[in-house]
Amino acid sequence: MNFKMWGKALRIIPSVTKDEWDALDFVSQWLIATRAAVLIMTFLSAALAGLFAARDGGFQFLPWLAVAVGLVLAHATNNIVNDYTDYVRGVDSNNYYRTQYGPQPVADGLLTKKQTLLWASLTGLVALAIGLGLCAWRQWDPVVLFLLFAGVVLVLAYTWPLKYIALGEVSVILAWGPFMIGGGYYTLTGHWDWNVVLAGLPYALGVTTVIFGKHIDKIDVDRAKKIHTLPVLIGERAGRWTVIGLMVVPYLLVGGLVATKYFTPVLALVLLAVPSTIRSVKFFLKPRPAERPEGFPEGNGGWPLYFVHRCFLNNRAFGMWFLLGLILDVAVRLIPATASFWR
Repeated sequence: MNFKMWGKALRIIPSVTKDEWDALDFVSQWLIATRAAVLIMTFLSAALAGLFAARDGGFQFLPWLAVAVGLVLAHATNNIVNDYTDYVRGVDSNNYYRTQYGPQPVADGLLTKKQTLLWASLTGLVALAIGLGLCAWRQWDPVVLFLLFAGVVLVLAYTWPLKYIALGEVSVILAWGPFMIGGGYYTLTGHWDWNVVLAGLPYALGVTTVIFGKHIDKIDVDRAKKIHTLPVLIGERAGRWTVIGLMVVPYLLVGGLVATKYFTPVLALVLLAVPSTIRSVKFFLKPRPAERPEGFPEGNGGWPLYFVHRCFLNNRAFGMWFLLGLILDVAVRLIPATASFWR
């Protein structure tokens, strides 16, 4: 077991040669193939769903763990399916963007097409089994069944056709917000709460900046390959300003939810992420350089990841403070002397 590689694969997308790949244990290979470094975004959505459920007295550890593991495995499946679909459609060829910032298992010869399909199937079937188990636990509640169905559709349809018709970014907002946070909350508590959906949007918008930033980074090659992402449709400048808006709006949403007492003032902790957001906004005020700027990191999460690199850092900063704020929010509400005041 290569624990060092496990830790590395959870932080970045490691570059490996075929010989290095063959020498790795299965877990290391799976973590690299699924781009495990980005799966933290999904785990945080599951964590937020659990915290919202805890606020309302509906948290149960084992069902929450099932929700978290199922969502992470669904995201992992999606990443494998993405690489397979783009490879067979001829997208990940001729030094395409995806093959530059980390190993593309099929294109780089680390996995055969058959092996890739097997890995996607096994990972997806485990996620599906967990989802069906949660449906059974909720006595086949139609809402939980719908959430499972929607998740399967998004896993299989994101790369094609959604990404090709400017619906990829919209699907990310829906997936990481209403479906993961709102749906996770519903699965745990048994009732739908639009306030939870609204309160989960600040984090979902941050996740959306990551995919938006990546699509701006590769806008030229996507346009050439007729992949009509939203940045391709609206242009690079409008795309940059959209990301700036997506970074600012979460603070306004949190402020509004504090003002209406849905959140306690401890959520002001998210303001500690403001310096990261300011640096990110400055990044997006200028067009992407044609070549790697001097001093900008390359490989393993660096160039050609330019805007997306900044989005990921900002989302991580905001997401962590948001998560900590919500943990304290739940704790405050559990103190008898203050609980009634915040209801």
